Amino acid sequence: MVLLWGATVHWGEPRFENSLAAAADRVVETTGAIGSEPWLRVEARGRDLIAKGEAPAADMRDSALERLTEISGVRRVVSGIGIVQEASPFAWTATRAEQDRIALTGSRPVEIGRASLAGSLKADLPDTLILTDEAKAARGAPPDFLAAASYAVARLRQLARGAVATVKDTTLSFEGEAVGVAEYDALRTAFANPPQGYSIGHVDILPPVVSDFRFAVERASAGGLVLTGYVSSEAERVRMRDLAADTANGTFVDDRLQTARGLPAGLDGPALIRLAFAVTALLQEGAVRFETDALSVSGNALDAQAVGEIEALIRDQRPTGVTAGRVSLHVLPLTSYRLTIRREAESVTITGHLPDVAARERLLAALRPRFFRERIVDKTRLAQGAPDGLVRALEVAMPSLATLASGELAVNNRNLGLTGESLYTESARRIAATLPQIMPSGWTAQANVQARNPTEHRAAETCRSQFASDAATPRLRFEPGSSALRPEFYPVLDDLAALAKACPDLRITVTGHVDPAPPPNAPKPAAAEAKPPEPAPMTNAALPPAGKAKEQPKSAKNPGKDQAKTAGKSTKPANAAKSEDQPKDEEPPPDLPRLRALVIVEYLLQAGMAPDQITAVAPEPTAARRFDVSFALR
Repeated sequence: MVLLWGATVHWGEPRFENSLAAAADRVVETTGAIGSEPWLRVEARGRDLIAKGEAPAADMRDSALERLTEISGVRRVVSGIGIVQEASPFAWTATRAEQDRIALTGSRPVEIGRASLAGSLKADLPDTLILTDEAKAARGAPPDFLAAASYAVARLRQLARGAVATVKDTTLSFEGEAVGVAEYDALRTAFANPPQGYSIGHVDILPPVVSDFRFAVERASAGGLVLTGYVSSEAERVRMRDLAADTANGTFVDDRLQTARGLPAGLDGPALIRLAFAVTALLQEGAVRFETDALSVSGNALDAQAVGEIEALIRDQRPTGVTAGRVSLHVLPLTSYRLTIRREAESVTITGHLPDVAARERLLAALRPRFFRERIVDKTRLAQGAPDGLVRALEVAMPSLATLASGELAVNNRNLGLTGESLYTESARRIAATLPQIMPSGWTAQANVQARNPTEHRAAETCRSQFASDAATPRLRFEPGSSALRPEFYPVLDDLAALAKACPDLRITVTGHVDPAPPPNAPKPAAAEAKPPEPAPMTNAALPPAGKAKEQPKSAKNPGKDQAKTAGKSTKPANAAKSEDQPKDEEPPPDLPRLRALVIVEYLLQAGMAPDQITAVAPEPTAARRFDVSFALR
């Protein structure tokens, strides 16, 4: 009987399970609509059937279970069937559980069957990689879910065990460690191009660990820098690029770094990088390398002074854990003797070479009186080979640099160049014309100076036509008895000043107005008595730029005062001779129309009009009485 029972278990039970499974499969096939994947999955265990899946509705689940229990020979049906629900947010996760297995969890679109999803995902995966899908069908999936899932699983191939990729609605997130340097770079590129309609959310990808962590900063003969080797993180890459830009002094920076970990534990990486660039700044050409915990340098030093400075830096500023490597430096004569003086908002910085301490002191003595408000930063070094007349050429060019709002004076052997920005167009033209002529013998100079706000120039006919249109439109009228500008005057006067600056040939007269006659028996306003001109309010357009007083013509320093004197003299009646006992300084004030015209003239001069472009005139006695300000061409 034992033998009979063993034979039955060995040969009979598997056949019986297969028979039940075949019958259950026929039930499974009926749970899928035409052309779609069945939602029911059944597994036979002896005489029991284990049912799994997600039924679209409760009645469909109950119907499937009833048909399974009707199969001949079934002892019981164990149900693990769920009901498809709405998922919000819709989240699907792929985890690299093992190096050769990816586990899928969360919610799967009900429209996509389990087998169909697995077939689509495995299309781009190696055959050795296994997918285990424990995700549950749910409604509410984002559009083009299959494209997002394929993108996420493809990224997992470049990540090590334990990495996770998540599709949450239309956002893709990733965590893990890259399996290699090339894979890390590929991930950075891929994250910049997510599937259409999706965005990249949280990304926490660790660079790979390398056993030979190293980096180098190489200075090319043209002065540019080439960065090679490894950098620990993207934040560290940004810091290295910033230091490289400062060290390159305006030349190129070629970043060939790859991101990887592997710097020895406890070593101060930022301090090591700062030291490497400090040494690089003292090279004409060469390289600073960190390899196998040693920092070495080779190439041509900036000058003889730089050799000792480099040796001191490596000796005294090495971070703990870094050893001193080989220092192989050469000193060559300077093939190009350079010096630069750069003027900025609050400082003047001198870089480059000078022949000796006396030349340095002489240059600083020439700078201080002209830039007494700015901080002078001296970064010059001493080296032989300076061209004759170097300091003299700088002294000659210094006044031109001092007149600029910002600029740079650069010397290369016997060539001097001045670039920058002037507050005035005329000043920019004058510097360009005179600087080459005042250079010492044997020196050449070029000036490329731009005006900060270059003046627009218009054709004469266009100017007159525009003036006629502007002058005919506004009606400027003072308050009775007052010579104070009203707020509505400012836009009109600013437009007129702008037109005059664009049309330097325009000559304009302004005529004040009288007040209308008061009604009979009206009291005379106290303000009608003549009084000195009230100061004109200043607008932004009228405020002179900082430093403009340096180039302002003498004739424009107090135009209102000069015009007032002239106007006062011209309007004095011939028969108004002063009596002998009247003090000479008690001359009667000008009449109200002329006073109003002078106030407008003063404002326009402050707004930028040239003194010879605007004149105040008195109204003609025989002309019709006007009650508003008038402008005319002369």
